[in-house]
Amino acid sequence: MDGGEVLMRLRIVHTTTHTYDGDVVASFNEARMTPLTTPHQTTLDARLEISPTATVTPYWDYWGTHVTAFDLHARHDRLVTTATSLVETDRGRGRGGTAHRSLSWDDLGGDDVTDTLAEFLAPTPRTTAPADGFADQVRDLVAGADPREAAHRICSWVHDAVEYVPGATGVHATAEESWVLRRGVCQDLAHLALAGLRTVGVPARYVSGYLHPRRAPEVGQEVAGESHAWIDFFDGAWTGWDPTNDIAVGDRHVVVARARDYSDVSPLQGVYSGPRSTVDARVLVTRVA
Repeated sequence: MDGGEVLMRLRIVHTTTHTYDGDVVASFNEARMTPLTTPHQTTLDARLEISPTATVTPYWDYWGTHVTAFDLHARHDRLVTTATSLVETDRGRGRGGTAHRSLSWDDLGGDDVTDTLAEFLAPTPRTTAPADGFADQVRDLVAGADPREAAHRICSWVHDAVEYVPGATGVHATAEESWVLRRGVCQDLAHLALAGLRTVGVPARYVSGYLHPRRAPEVGQEVAGESHAWIDFFDGAWTGWDPTNDIAVGDRHVVVARARDYSDVSPLQGVYSGPRSTVDARVLVTRVA
């Protein structure tokens, strides 16, 4: 297949509704919902609609994520943010797009890699290797493998060991907590994969975005999609892998942000002055070409 051929064009509508128990008098927020343009995907259109109307300041953060900062100072008891984007993806074929030569362990341990990618080798509070022998199990698992195969083994191991159970953990969960439960969501499996990869010296980063849930999406059919998380590992080039589904990242995946862990890329976060709230988030995905 010609590398220039458009493999998939997706329209994504991500709506988040905050409903408060009373009036909010001030609200300060940041949204990370705009897909990136990369060598493997092109964002053709993206917009963020906010109700009530807010003061908006866009910027790019340290990790290269497009951020929309906004604040409201009028009283409101409901806040609705709707991020709409149109994205083309074209990642080619093959296992994770691994056409490059994999580095050796000596290469990965050299100063060029460890200095440049130090932030993706160091554990964070969310990605610290769980106690109870996790690190030893990972090291035994990858014995005899090169870095690329080691990454695949770790992701498959996490996929097999942790059951995907919506609602099993909260957004603040750590790798330790989900490992104890042996249950979690995509965020948890990504954090555990990162913990394993960084333990053995493979640089790895957290990726947030969207996933079309159908393996063979039909053009024109709108379906309930989902926010999703996966990882990139570095073995000479960045390679995407989805531990939740144990598959290479493909054209159904849309990248929004890449950083150390979920804390760096939360889709919508902020502070407000007012009563408690409930949150409802919905994602609709349509393949349009």
